[in-house]
Amino acid sequence: MMRPAMILAAALLAAMPVAAQEGEMLIIAHRGASAERPEHTLAAYERAIDQGADYIEPDLVATKDLVLISRHENELSGTTDVASREEFEDRRREKTVDGQKIAGWFAEDFTLAELLTLRAKERIPAIRPANARFDGLYQVATLADVVKLVRAKEAETGRRIGIYPELKHPGFLLQSAGIDLVDLLLRDFKALGITPADPVFIQSFEVAPLQRLRTRAPGFKQVLLVEPLGGPADEPSLRYAEMVTPTGLEEVAKYADAIGAYAGMILGPDGTPTSLVADAKAAGLAVHAWTIRPENEFLPPMLRTGDDPKGKGCGDMKLAAMLKAAGVAGVFSDGPLKGRSCPAN
Repeated sequence: MMRPAMILAAALLAAMPVAAQEGEMLIIAHRGASAERPEHTLAAYERAIDQGADYIEPDLVATKDLVLISRHENELSGTTDVASREEFEDRRREKTVDGQKIAGWFAEDFTLAELLTLRAKERIPAIRPANARFDGLYQVATLADVVKLVRAKEAETGRRIGIYPELKHPGFLLQSAGIDLVDLLLRDFKALGITPADPVFIQSFEVAPLQRLRTRAPGFKQVLLVEPLGGPADEPSLRYAEMVTPTGLEEVAKYADAIGAYAGMILGPDGTPTSLVADAKAAGLAVHAWTIRPENEFLPPMLRTGDDPKGKGCGDMKLAAMLKAAGVAGVFSDGPLKGRSCPAN
C-alpha cells in the first residue's frame, strides 16, 4: 500500500506539464548546456534545465564495478584530469574500440570510487575557452546522480524534464569486458523507479541493444542514431545510408520509434530539406536532428556571424528553425534555444 506522502507525490508528478507541448519541437540538451559548462557534469545539466530544455542527454558508459556514469566516451582523458594523475599512470591502455585504435584511460578499468577522485574538464577549450574556467570543479556523475538532479529540478520548476540516455559502445563493452549496458540500464531504471510512462528516450548507434530493449522493456521509446558514413558497429554488413532508405526505415521501425539523424542528412547544402523526414514519417518514425552548436566552427557558412571560429550569433537558432520547418520532432543542442530572440534580418 502506498503511503499518503507517496500518493501525493505521484499525483503532483502526474499533474506536471510534460516536456514541451504537443506538436512543439523538443529541445534536447546535448550533454547538458555543453556550450556553457564542461559537458556531462551536473552543472551542465542543471544549466540546460534552467534554460528550458525539454530533455537532457547523458551518454552512458560503465565502471569496472558496473556503475553507469555519464561521459562522452569510455576513454576519459578528453573530459577529465586522469592523464595528469600519477597514481593512475599504470592504467593507461591501448584498445581498439569499434574498429578505431585508441590510447588512454578507460572507464571500465576504474571503480566508481576511483573515478570520483577525478575532476571534469572542457573537451574543446580552443573553441570554448570560457568553459575551461570551470575545469577541476565537478566530479563525474552517475546516472543515479543525473536522475536525482532531474527530480529535484522538477520539484523546483513544476514541469516534467525528460532524460535521453545514449548507450556508448555497448557491443565493445560486452565483448571486451563482459559489461552489458542494457542490463545495467534496466537495473538502474528499476531501482530509480523509471517506467515507460516517464519522458524517456533510449538511443544508440547500434542495433542489437535497441532490439533487446524492445523485447525486454517494450514500452520505452527508442532511437536509432544514424550518420552519413559507416554503419552500426555491431552490424558490419549494414550501412546507415541503406538504413535510411524507405525500405531500410521500415526495418528500423520494428525496434525504434525515431531516428536521430545528423542535420546534414535532413537539410541539403542550400538548406533545402531532403526526403529523409518524409520517408521516416511514412515508416512511422519521428526524426530528431543532431547537433546544433552555437559557434561558427560548427555552423554552415551561410549561418555564421563573422570570421572567428569561436564567434556566436543567431546561427544555431536559424538552423533550428530550418529543421523545424523540415518537420523534425526534436533537436539536440549544445546551447539554449529558448528564451532568446534574434533580429529579423
